[in-house]
Amino acid sequence: MSGTSASVRRAAVAGLFYPGTADELNATLDALLEGVPQHALKPRAMIVPHAGYQYSGPVAARAYGSLGSAARSLRRVVLLGPSHREWFRGLALPAANAFATPLGVVRIDEGAGNELRQLSGVVVSDAPHRLEHSLEVQLPFLQRLAPEAQIVPIVSGDASPAEVASVIETLWGSSDTLILVSSDLSHYHPYAVARGLDASTAEAILAGKETLSGEEACGCVAVNGLTCAVRRCGLRGEVLDLRNSGDTAGDRQRVVGYGAFGFYDA
Repeated sequence: MSGTSASVRRAAVAGLFYPGTADELNATLDALLEGVPQHALKPRAMIVPHAGYQYSGPVAARAYGSLGSAARSLRRVVLLGPSHREWFRGLALPAANAFATPLGVVRIDEGAGNELRQLSGVVVSDAPHRLEHSLEVQLPFLQRLAPEAQIVPIVSGDASPAEVASVIETLWGSSDTLILVSSDLSHYHPYAVARGLDASTAEAILAGKETLSGEEACGCVAVNGLTCAVRRCGLRGEVLDLRNSGDTAGDRQRVVGYGAFGFYDA
């Protein structure tokens, strides 16, 4: 992660998945977060969706808004999301030192990255990050709510639940760290079918199962690793929101499922 010069991973989906200017983006975040209730407990980890804001933004906002004032105390957010464009073995950290959005630059926790580089399955590569949206769409929410937090951005390729859990457990411990897994749920089923599939997936996640497939959750690699770590730590999971694009964007013929989950000390 460290190097002789700083490099910034530029925004790849600003203006596509979310507004491309700071003013428009701030207005959108205002609207999405308005009225979201704060949870009584601070989560150790969350699962949030990663589609365009018009589709999954309300569900993601339900997770982020639940942090309330606790978000301000975060100093590190470990971001794990799937690779949609590059196949590779393992879990990829970027060589970059920071990520950019229209709201500014988010620094990467290089010390945490150096720790992770010692683990089996962790590689350093900018290629999986360059055009990947699953992590980028989370950043504006974090910039708004947790401005002091640095990030540890990890794109998952072909990795086992144990490898993902090892990454999580290496950095998981202090109250100022949040684990954030980025995943949508089922894809392109009729509305009623998707609701049934996603409800079953939510039950599996809360039960701590490590066998979700890509048909159930596109971020299944990171979700399976998180449920492994959650089970080991004895955390309690909770569904914060469970909807699909038929609820948020209208068309119910071929929908994509979205879930927001929080994981709390029992």
